[in-house]
Amino acid sequence: MSTRLDGRSYLVTGGAGAIGIGIAQAILTQGGRVMLLDLNEKAVLENASSIDPDLASCVGMRCDVTQAEDVEAALAQAIGKFQRVDGAVNNAGVIHMNTAWDATPEEWQQHFNVNATAAFIVCQSIGRHMQNNGGGALVNVASNCGKVGYPNMAAYNASKAAVISLTRSLAMEWAKDNINVNSVCPGGVNTPMLDTVAQWLAPRLDIDAQTLLADMGAEQLGRRIEPIEVGRVVAFLLSDHAQIIRGQAINVDGGDTPY
Repeated sequence: MSTRLDGRSYLVTGGAGAIGIGIAQAILTQGGRVMLLDLNEKAVLENASSIDPDLASCVGMRCDVTQAEDVEAALAQAIGKFQRVDGAVNNAGVIHMNTAWDATPEEWQQHFNVNATAAFIVCQSIGRHMQNNGGGALVNVASNCGKVGYPNMAAYNASKAAVISLTRSLAMEWAKDNINVNSVCPGGVNTPMLDTVAQWLAPRLDIDAQTLLADMGAEQLGRRIEPIEVGRVVAFLLSDHAQIIRGQAINVDGGDTPY
């Protein structure tokens, strides 16, 4: 067994974002190949070419991961490009800051559509493919918000808790098909999304946004976590060395969440 991913190929959703890039870079470092998926076609294509200018090991594709037919089309494209698909990483996510008093049903539904339902659609689609091809691995990007919960994020918290629960369920059901399923729970990662959270909170806390952002890292590390650091854990969970890790929600938050 090895942590290497040589010759293996993966779909990574949320490919227009910083964590998506970090995950793709980590997979490529271990010898794997990646198709990045995102609704933002321009950004996902640019990200793929920035990681791999020759587009030999990393390509981008527009995909609405809330739509099963889009995911099936992406899977077919990935098989056509790489001849095989060995798993997927569900990284697509949205967050809309709001108090629980003011949050709308539409905001709630969007969080669940993108953060949880899309993860299920991708897992089911890629899972069926792996079931017929000897197995593989799936990693869902949840959040420490799904364990701890934070104010003004009720919908996001709940949707990420759903991802953690989905991970456990799939791991139990699909173990017999040699499909390993885990999730990671990032904390304060250095991304534009974290900056958006700080910008929303700052005027409500009467504090400068940059000052607030500076304090949104992991206390034990004394800094924010970088996307590539999340990516390295994801890449390990896709590897053969992670076969004994199953159905887990692994904190990648620098020690902020002790459970």
